Amino acid sequence: MNPSTRKDYHIYLKLERGLSDNSVLAYEQDLDKLEDFFATSPLVGQRTPETAIEEDLQEFVYHQFTSDSNARSQARVLSGVHSFYRFMLYHHLREDDPSELLEMPSKEHHLPQVLTLEEVDRLVNAIDLSSPEGHRNRAILEMLYGSGLRVSELVNLRLSNMYRQEGYMLILGKGNKQRLVPISPTAEEWFGYWMQDRCRLDVKPEAVDIAFVNHYGRQLTRAMIFTIIRRLAAQAGITKTISPHTLRHSFATHLLQNGADLRVIQQLLGHEDIATTEIYTHLDVEDLRRAILQYHPANQK
Repeated sequence: MNPSTRKDYHIYLKLERGLSDNSVLAYEQDLDKLEDFFATSPLVGQRTPETAIEEDLQEFVYHQFTSDSNARSQARVLSGVHSFYRFMLYHHLREDDPSELLEMPSKEHHLPQVLTLEEVDRLVNAIDLSSPEGHRNRAILEMLYGSGLRVSELVNLRLSNMYRQEGYMLILGKGNKQRLVPISPTAEEWFGYWMQDRCRLDVKPEAVDIAFVNHYGRQLTRAMIFTIIRRLAAQAGITKTISPHTLRHSFATHLLQNGADLRVIQQLLGHEDIATTEIYTHLDVEDLRRAILQYHPANQK
């Protein structure tokens, strides 16, 4: 592929579509897979992604889908292919879109993993508050579960975007879209304890405005947050496979179960489409059992 085309595509994703760094990386990895296919497949001859025809892309889809049976991964790659050819059309690099008739595979729908209130308490109580990172980790849990933040939003949270007296923080979400999210009183309390600890660290210049740092004074990574959560889950005896996103699922589900409006939850989570929020609105088995016992005529005496 022409290097200038790839550079222009990066600029298109970043500036014109306003995607986050993680999303840009994902789309460029999809393009890598398409390039690899054209470089190794004898079926496409001398053609490249820029000069591909519809039959080439159908072969790519077949090749991709037979090597990866996960429908979500398949849809991810196909979305990247569509994005690249929309860019080509938009910038008049092609007069047609060879990916136009490629169909998305149907996605598998799984209910998200959610912690019970008792499991959340166990997770919180597993934190050793006497350790140097104890207050920080408690504040992290309160932010993830108490405000429903994504892990990327948490690690990029800036002190200058926290309005603690007003009880709000300005969150930069997917696609660089901003939203105001309340800080719960409990999260504010533990964040205050963490700030006292943070003042004693040698925070590096590039992390001065970053809310959560490690003991070296550098910005925490997503991987470190995953490690913290899974380590605490093991100490708490929680056998579910959980991640920081599990706390976000739990935040939304517990709000809904306690009567919060779905539209409010949508705003708090930063979802554009209400259908995305509905994924979080599953009911547990006891709720379903209770509904059958209470409302089905066969069970009414």
